Amino acid sequence: MKTKYLLITLAAAVAVGGFTFINARAASAGGPGRQRGGPILQRAAERLNLTDAQKAQIKAELKSEKDSLAKIFTQLHEARKGLRESLHAKNATEASVRTSAAKVAAIEADLAVERLKLHGKIAPILTDDQRAKLAEMEARLDDFVTDAIGRLGERLAD
Repeated sequence: MKTKYLLITLAAAVAVGGFTFINARAASAGGPGRQRGGPILQRAAERLNLTDAQKAQIKAELKSEKDSLAKIFTQLHEARKGLRESLHAKNATEASVRTSAAKVAAIEADLAVERLKLHGKIAPILTDDQRAKLAEMEARLDDFVTDAIGRLGERLAD
């Protein structure tokens, strides 16, 4: 049962966060012993064949949004934690769970707006070919999540 919820949560996190989460994490990375952006962002930059100038521009855009993204991700974490607590409360009701879930949804809507803003700043930095390649990468991510959900369903049926 724990595996089921872990896989569902992982699939949802991958689907919701996507490329923007990776970029937001890269903007806030850089503490001792941490690489900026990590291997996933580096791999994406390599696959997109970003120039040094593009990397610098994207990094500047991410840095400018770092505080607002960090705030939203913190709020989202707290809201999800609150939802989890609502689900496990001894006196849990449908209404209390719906209230907690609505808080998560509202923050995810705020995150979607921030992602839109970030997309509006980063997309013009990319060439047409890079935007097409990014769309292809996102489609592969969607396929991966769809397959993971399908495999999860098969495991649960066993």
